[in-house]
Amino acid sequence: MDKNTDTVEQLKQWCKNTMIDHLGIEITEAGPDFVGGKMPVDQRTHQPMGLLHGGASVVLAESLASMGAALQVDLTKKACVGLEINANHLRSARGGWVYGRATPIHVGRSTQVWETRITDEDGALVCISRMTVAVIDKK
Repeated sequence: MDKNTDTVEQLKQWCKNTMIDHLGIEITEAGPDFVGGKMPVDQRTHQPMGLLHGGASVVLAESLASMGAALQVDLTKKACVGLEINANHLRSARGGWVYGRATPIHVGRSTQVWETRITDEDGALVCISRMTVAVIDKK
């Protein structure tokens, strides 16, 4: 296996028995400066009017950004925790899949900032999110 395949498999292990797993989010790609995944738009991720729930988009964005941040540090010594996240919901989705890709804007010793772009199956931008992560010492 190559390093990217190994990383994707590692991230999939992290997702087992979590909200990520419950919502059907799948990690599809990872590299030194990105993490990508997809999420179904179905009964698990709909709001009552049958549209993709904005909170589900935020779960996808935070999940990808958090995993990307964790890949930047020595996890035996450091932990990455979310400080703030925002999301702009730009387009609705009713079915199929949405695709997220998180990339770093800033990777520092004590903070990181990640942007996640979520698109629909046609490549149209559904949501854009920015997350600030604190890098803390493990106790």
